[in-house]
Amino acid sequence: MNAKKNEVVRDFQEYLEVERGLSPNSIFSYLSDINKLDRFLVKNEKDIIHIEKIDIQSFLREETKKKLSTRTRARVVASLRQFYNFLQQNHIINTNPMENVEAPKIEKSLPDFLTREEIRQLFSVFDVKDPLELRDKTMFELLYSSGLRISEGCALKLGDIDLENMMINVKGKGGRERLVPFGEIAYELLIEYIEKIRVKICGRSHTNYVFVSRKGGALSRKSAWRLLKKYISRAKINKNITPHTLRHSFATHLIQNNANLRAVQELLGHIDISTTQIYTHLASPELKQAHKKFHPRS
Repeated sequence: MNAKKNEVVRDFQEYLEVERGLSPNSIFSYLSDINKLDRFLVKNEKDIIHIEKIDIQSFLREETKKKLSTRTRARVVASLRQFYNFLQQNHIINTNPMENVEAPKIEKSLPDFLTREEIRQLFSVFDVKDPLELRDKTMFELLYSSGLRISEGCALKLGDIDLENMMINVKGKGGRERLVPFGEIAYELLIEYIEKIRVKICGRSHTNYVFVSRKGGALSRKSAWRLLKKYISRAKINKNITPHTLRHSFATHLIQNNANLRAVQELLGHIDISTTQIYTHLASPELKQAHKKFHPRS
């Protein structure tokens, strides 16, 4: 790959690690699929960034000839779809060559989430007398309280937060904006962090980002991921947790408390409600238990 392609693939790898929270093995598989496509395109004197749907179809026909399993073929399509969605959302391409490309159907795996007890366990381990740990607790509490993606949380600026009305103006995927509320605990942490602690961390820097590093810039997604792993380990929670898990937990707990699915869709910023419906499956064991306990015919 040339320098431009290498840069794009590195950015995509970071997205898979931090935003999607995929395991190293899954990320390796995704990148392997992209490299396979790149090698195929080089043979045909094409560039992986500037291709059309017909090029994707030619590549997938070649892959089909290898008699791969349904799951592997579906993963190849998923890898390429994620990659080109990423390029389109970041305005690297205008037309998505993966649009309407179908994959073999396999059963979807459910994302992991923290139980309400694990949430309490996690937020009890921060040392709020330490300015950096107070910053971290405020950020992760806000992610859980409002369902933000980690990229959205790191990109937040002071002007995006309406403390009086406890609302955030979130700039999400594809430049779409949405208003999202946050709770009392997040509000109290934000007040203390913004009014007393933030300036201690960023010093003389005049950055407008809410969550700042000691260098005075915005806290990066990768740093947030590393920090959360530290607190998860401290809380002795034995799960593969990423910042995105807090978003999954936010949605699951809303559904468990009988929130309207359309409302959850709006809060998460999902275009398609089918993306939101996965949380009904995550919540179903607890919902079934409540039905069995309280319904007169159970």
